[in-house]
Amino acid sequence: MAERTASVERNTLETQIKVSINLDGTGKARFDIGVPFLEHMLDQIARHGLIDLDIECKGDLHIDDHHTVEDVGITLGQAFTQAIGDKKGIVRYGHSYVPLDEALSRVVIDFSGRPGLQMHVPFTRAVVGGFDVDLFQEFFQGFVNHALVSLHIDNLRGHNTHHQIETVFKAFGRALRMAVERDPRMVGQMPSTKGVL
Repeated sequence: MAERTASVERNTLETQIKVSINLDGTGKARFDIGVPFLEHMLDQIARHGLIDLDIECKGDLHIDDHHTVEDVGITLGQAFTQAIGDKKGIVRYGHSYVPLDEALSRVVIDFSGRPGLQMHVPFTRAVVGGFDVDLFQEFFQGFVNHALVSLHIDNLRGHNTHHQIETVFKAFGRALRMAVERDPRMVGQMPSTKGVL
């Protein structure tokens, strides 16, 4: 079976990013982004998605984290598109519910070829560890637009903002893992009646 890996670089006046992924990895992760809370959340994707991730970013953090967070989402989405290829033989859909103490989140994803984001997370605080939680919407919008997926994110309950966010990222990792899994009954087949995704 062909390796499902990709390395993508994105260079703008605001950020310089390198992303390498292996969809069939073991959850190894290395980050040099300069935004510790984002790195902690990306580690959840790797660990719970069993996706190897290596991400470097030099961004204009002297302004704020916005461009870095959004552009990491964009570049990660581009890497997924490249690594997943023509989508033949994949499960296509993934979903997960993940709890963490009082918090519970649900993430559902479809590698449909059509970008769409529905994110409903009633954050109880605006900042966690110096990180502006509004930026997670930018991260996921960037990912969705470039991975060409439909993504539904719902925090169903929770009052600790760190827990709310962590359950979202763990569920996102597990949903990704399910969706990109190779289905032995679908070898060589497109998981769509249209014949293309």
